[in-house]
Amino acid sequence: MTTDWVEVADRVLVWRQPVLDVNAVLVVGGAGALVVDTLSTDAQARELADAVHRVTPLPWRVVNTHHHFDHCYGNAVLAPEPGTEIWAHTECVARYERWISADGGAARVAEVAAEYPSIPDVRGVTLRGPNRPVSGEATLDLGDRRVDLRHLGRAHTDNDLVVVVPDADVVLAGDIVENGAPPSFDDSWPLEWAGTVAALVELAPGTVVPGHGVAMSLDEVKAQHADLTALEWACRDGWRDHAPAAEVAAKAPFASPLAVERAYAFLDGKL
Repeated sequence: MTTDWVEVADRVLVWRQPVLDVNAVLVVGGAGALVVDTLSTDAQARELADAVHRVTPLPWRVVNTHHHFDHCYGNAVLAPEPGTEIWAHTECVARYERWISADGGAARVAEVAAEYPSIPDVRGVTLRGPNRPVSGEATLDLGDRRVDLRHLGRAHTDNDLVVVVPDADVVLAGDIVENGAPPSFDDSWPLEWAGTVAALVELAPGTVVPGHGVAMSLDEVKAQHADLTALEWACRDGWRDHAPAAEVAAKAPFASPLAVERAYAFLDGKL
């Protein structure tokens, strides 16, 4: 399957990688460009870098929307020079610093490779972590356009970062929202996720690019917010009633026992 850019707004282009259906995004300005997320493997990242070069000769910076491998493991290819800026939330930066300081990141790469045996190229990745931390918000100047990086709250992870392109009326949401698949709750905060999506809705973008799947309208994001809100209250009610997590999950949106278990752990003070 050949991957190519889809322009979802003025000089905002989406590269939809078939493996895991993950999105990388290119935002082009007058004096520079921004690559948002770098995919899972060196091979995927090299294909992405070649595609960026076909669009623009301008230098680029990188943003990682969160720490998961499918959004960060191409960093060493997309940002080979030590001085290249890789922006991410503070907790994302800290994770990569810990993994790399321990053994160069080898144990972490092996762990992810074992979890995803269908993507054998993961095993050959050399970790490069982000180097520009964002705790709340930051603004990048691409020449004739501004790009805002914002942490709206915990959701899919504790380090979700959204990219706002005001002049294009676009928000790049990472995995705060997904299209075509249910949310992943492995590192999630189910009792806070709906509130974070509500903050995204308040930005009132015309187009939202999710971490996976095709671009979404604001109404589609609102529908996902409604499901996450229903999940949150199902978890709260279930915890109050001492209901088994599996029983609550069977009646809640997304049918995820893990989401309920993480919500219970939080309410028990264990998360």
